[in-house]
Amino acid sequence: QVDVTAMARLFSYVDVTNYGFIVAVLSIAFNPLFWNVVARWEHKTRALSRVFGSPHAACYCLGVVILMLNCVRSHCFTEAMKSQPKLEGLDCRWAYLSGLAILAVGTLFVISSFLALGFTGTFLGDYFGILMEAKVTSFPFSVLDNPMYWGSTAIYLGWSLM
Repeated sequence: QVDVTAMARLFSYVDVTNYGFIVAVLSIAFNPLFWNVVARWEHKTRALSRVFGSPHAACYCLGVVILMLNCVRSHCFTEAMKSQPKLEGLDCRWAYLSGLAILAVGTLFVISSFLALGFTGTFLGDYFGILMEAKVTSFPFSVLDNPMYWGSTAIYLGWSLM
């Protein structure tokens, strides 16, 4: 027998049937699926590079699409968070400040990753045949293996706490 009281308590705080929640979950799942499928397709066929005239132009266009999808995802996430019940224990100043600190650290990792990799390094340039001169080992890659992913996760965690 399994004790489901903890799960039942959790679901009393999360309305998984809420339309905004469902849209947010779908957008969170869709984004990496989309860009990985498109990037692998490009790597295999070079179709985007032919359509846009160069691998750089194609990579920049995909990067812009990814950025727009991330804006949609962030909006859906925000709307879902606003529509969910709030934990009473997290409705205080220390939780807000903790969330803000986590968000700041996440933002540091994301921005410093972008600066270290550049646009094409961040937005799947390797799938377009745009390779970096050498492996990036400077901060934040000297601290974490995947600072962009960890930073994004920290941003959403901090945002949730706030």
